[in-house]
Amino acid sequence: MSASGAVRSYYGQPVIKEPVWTPEIPVYLFTGGLGGASAGLAELARLRGNEELARRAWVVALAGVAASPALLVSDLGMPSRFLNMLRMFKVTSPMSVGSWILSASGLATSVATANAMTGHLPRAARFACPAAALLGLPLSTYTAALLSNTAIPVWHESRRLLPFVFAGGAAASAGGTALAVTPDRHAKPARRLAVGGAVAQLAALQLMERSLGEIGEPLKLGPAGMLGKLAKGLTAAGAVTAVAGRGGARAASVAGGVLVTAGALAERWAVFRAGFQSAGDPKYVVGPQRERIERGEARGGSRQVGRRRAVQDPPAARAT
Repeated sequence: MSASGAVRSYYGQPVIKEPVWTPEIPVYLFTGGLGGASAGLAELARLRGNEELARRAWVVALAGVAASPALLVSDLGMPSRFLNMLRMFKVTSPMSVGSWILSASGLATSVATANAMTGHLPRAARFACPAAALLGLPLSTYTAALLSNTAIPVWHESRRLLPFVFAGGAAASAGGTALAVTPDRHAKPARRLAVGGAVAQLAALQLMERSLGEIGEPLKLGPAGMLGKLAKGLTAAGAVTAVAGRGGARAASVAGGVLVTAGALAERWAVFRAGFQSAGDPKYVVGPQRERIERGEARGGSRQVGRRRAVQDPPAARAT
């Protein structure tokens, strides 16, 4: 029996293996979103003449995209494995697409940041700045496709809404970090992004948990549930505090930005841990499969057995 006592599996063992990813991965999910969304914020600030915010946001973007490959290589074990992923471009592989996006984004963001901080490379920056901003959009959300493209029930079944959760978290963390490191007179766009991203993240999380039904239980139970509650609490508190800092209260702005950013990181950890819990209990693997078979949405042993019984023992015979 499973841990829940409701679904059988061979000798009570999990049906699928837990993910083999190391703790660097949830941080990688966070830094990619932070870097990508910060590049978008920096470019918008630059176009509107807010050079102070743009410079700081570019630095944050560079930090995010620089940390991401380092974390990924640490998980893979050796740099050559990351380089091997760049030997070809496979549209059907989120890891392949993501590796190319990360590499291109890193190059564009490096040039844009160098130009913002030193004024050098003006010609290259004309192309690098908008390119980094555009690449930041998929960089912020492709990791949701990476998780969804697995057999882990809670990740796979959340494939429609998880990108919105990650997008909201990326926007919240980019706005929150920029709000915390930028003087208030230049930080108005960052404050809006932090609060808007926080609201979007909380709303998307709520919708995702409701749509998952029983499969979404790992998001509410155990370590993942504790992390999820922490993420929601930090995000909500940070948004409220950030709004309270509009009147020039610098301490409130810094605190709000830090809390919102911490909430986005905790949310990535919650989703990551939920995957392990989901894989460990056959209830979340076998149960949904059997339901789809019984509804006729998929082929399987249960449906075939039912058909054989109907042929061997037709209704008329059973009635007599």
